[in-house]
Amino acid sequence: MKYPHVRLVCFAFIAITLYSCSKKDGVVPPTPQPVVISAPPDFGFKVVGYIPYYRDPAAMPDSKFKMTNVINYAFFTINTSGGVVLNSPSVFTAVVAKAKANNAKIFMSINGSTADFKSMAATADGRTNFIKTIMNNVRLYALNGVDMDWEFPSTADGTDQTFTLLMKQLSDSCHRDAKYYLTAAITAGKYAGSFRDAIKAELFAAVDWFNIMAYDDFSASVPYKQHSDLTLAQTCLNYWINTRGMPKEKAVLGLPAYGRPSGITQTGTVMTYSSILAQGGNALSDSAVVTNAAYPTPYTVYYNGQPTIKKKTMLAKQIANGVMLWEKGQDAMDANSLLKAVCDTIGRAY
Repeated sequence: MKYPHVRLVCFAFIAITLYSCSKKDGVVPPTPQPVVISAPPDFGFKVVGYIPYYRDPAAMPDSKFKMTNVINYAFFTINTSGGVVLNSPSVFTAVVAKAKANNAKIFMSINGSTADFKSMAATADGRTNFIKTIMNNVRLYALNGVDMDWEFPSTADGTDQTFTLLMKQLSDSCHRDAKYYLTAAITAGKYAGSFRDAIKAELFAAVDWFNIMAYDDFSASVPYKQHSDLTLAQTCLNYWINTRGMPKEKAVLGLPAYGRPSGITQTGTVMTYSSILAQGGNALSDSAVVTNAAYPTPYTVYYNGQPTIKKKTMLAKQIANGVMLWEKGQDAMDANSLLKAVCDTIGRAY
């Protein structure tokens, strides 16, 4: 342009005219607000309960929903394309409605194959697209947060690094305007190795709390071994909080609502807590002799009765910040409930 100053004057005139018109109409252009990335408020001791897609929420009384202040719907599953698939939408809808009616926060819990997680997280685009899909679901269903159940990233294949990148980026999306919570299910921590070491300390600031899976410490060759005793709970919390430096406010102790045998096959012999009681197991005990169609020879199954659950809950109250139950559908629905034992221990109304 031969006279560039003429163009600048024209632009300035147009801008002034538009601003004057907006003021004349009583409309003042909004001031851009800074983006705030901050965790939502902590709400104290967590009582987290998973509900899998294959359970019937109608079989769970309202009191069971009131016992937990967080419900993780299990699961949304990662697919081969790096998206997420909602399992059993009708069950999910019923769980969400019942959770909200009983003042429980509802999270989407995401699981899937190691191969699909690894493929998705390998690239920046894959992580970004996955997170966009997650956040679209959170907003669509008006959820309160996201629980990542990647079992397990590993230092052996580099997924420890991509998992860290994924969770930090997802944390920024969840924590925009302090709106949504982000949690993760992690290994018990008892055994050193590539899975345990994949959980980096830098994630402690990014994730709101960790559901520590302090169970399944079993052996098919060693008899008389409890898969989730009080000692395991103590060992796990000590490792993550004292050895690794996880803030105690972010440590949530996992509790099993099922039993396992020891010294025999695990196929067909793992039983829900409610099934164990139905075969004569005692809510005040941690073992029972049972049979089932897959294993008709009587065998001993090891589980957590109410006294052990109360001890673990008290331990978590003293040195951590919550308990998690896998899973609500396996619990008894009456006075023998393990969740009832949790609530009675901490004085939670239901």
